Amino acid sequence: MAKDIGLLSFGAYIPRARLQRKVIADANAWFAPALKGLARGERAMANWDEDAVTMAVEAARDCLGGIERASVGALTLASTTHPFDDRQNAAIVATALNLNPALRSMDVGGSLRAATSALGAAFDAAVGGTMTLLAAGEHRLAKAASTQEMQYGDGAAALLVGRGQPVARLLAAHTETVDFVHQFRGRDRAHDYAWEERWIRDEGYMKIVPAAVAAALKAAGVEPGAVDHFCMPCTLARVTPALAKRMGIADTAVRDNLAAVCGDTGAAHPLVMLAAALEDAKPGQRILVAAFGEGCDALLFEVTDAIKGLAARRGVKGSLARRKEETQYQRFLAFNDHINLERGMRAETDKGTPLTVLYRNRDMIEGLVGGRCQKCGTFQYPRARYCVNPECNALDSQDPQPFSDLSGKVMTYTADVLTYCPDPPAYYGMIQFDQGGRMMADFADIDGGKLEVGLPMRMMFRIKEVDPSRGFVRYFWKAAPA
Repeated sequence: MAKDIGLLSFGAYIPRARLQRKVIADANAWFAPALKGLARGERAMANWDEDAVTMAVEAARDCLGGIERASVGALTLASTTHPFDDRQNAAIVATALNLNPALRSMDVGGSLRAATSALGAAFDAAVGGTMTLLAAGEHRLAKAASTQEMQYGDGAAALLVGRGQPVARLLAAHTETVDFVHQFRGRDRAHDYAWEERWIRDEGYMKIVPAAVAAALKAAGVEPGAVDHFCMPCTLARVTPALAKRMGIADTAVRDNLAAVCGDTGAAHPLVMLAAALEDAKPGQRILVAAFGEGCDALLFEVTDAIKGLAARRGVKGSLARRKEETQYQRFLAFNDHINLERGMRAETDKGTPLTVLYRNRDMIEGLVGGRCQKCGTFQYPRARYCVNPECNALDSQDPQPFSDLSGKVMTYTADVLTYCPDPPAYYGMIQFDQGGRMMADFADIDGGKLEVGLPMRMMFRIKEVDPSRGFVRYFWKAAPA
């Protein structure tokens, strides 16, 4: 593969809330006392208004910082928990990111290898000149008092693949496709069903992964001992180090799987671990990524000198540092609809979405596109026929102006305890953008008593509301502390 083809950028997003595993174990000790053995650390917990799409958008924004979005020719969204079965989820992401409509878009799912399989396809597309944005997001549900509830975490990662100055080049890749079922989720089922751990370890990981890794290393002409970073998600304790030893990979190369601080983010986790490795990697180092699920994908990368000049990003480290300890297990259950709360009459309104209105205003709603006056430069949201500047009032002078990446500050705010909100009180108010323009917005990720006029805010793509009668999810942008 040509040396100018590779990973051009990367990004990640992990939700701010971190549910303490101890509170899960304590709440279920009467029924499942064995959970105490898994009660260390914390797992990433999506807010009520986050899902695989919103998290993928945030990871993609992190990845695309400073990059001309018009250059993206394809978008793939990988997940096993796409919010829609019959609506392309990638199209929502593309609209939120204001990508060029002349874009190939695709949802990929059905396996924990979805993201790595899509990554291989992105490199094939790059040979033909197409730059691909690959985003992976995951919000998996688990039964209460299950080991999966302890092990899973919510999160997303994104990679940009194409021609340019890559921060990492793909040396070789190999896939073994084997219908080895270690877990599955049937149609219309909310939770995964997992098989016996020893069987998964001995017949699955220990036999399938070495074959894929050995083939990839052989194709690249690289000895196992020359691998500097080995990324392989696995919720089974000590399996990854054991595999590394069997394959001749140094113990020091085995990457932390982030179990203690995040949890396993499903199909997104190989990319999350790769992003974390790239944050630490030095030019010339080799990163091996292995993803297990109905076989194994193995991809070997070599980091280039361009890694030193990559623009700063929040990434995995920044997302992990942006944390809030969550000790209310009941909130976690409520956010994931595991308990049937009495939500009151104010929650009983019809939440049907007029799809014609959504389509006609999709740029404004999902892309947060406002206007900028050609004559005086005034920013305004929403875009209108007349400029809001009283000294201008020009007619039909508005050029499209995305507001999603603009910084702002709280101008006014309200904490409303009467309006229905899944996580009361409902916070909202006026945002004054630093570059000009203002808008009323709902606020997200607000700690009680920690909101004040002048607080720096950033816009985040979130769920506005869910229509329980029709199953439609409506998205919009909210303001969150920067």
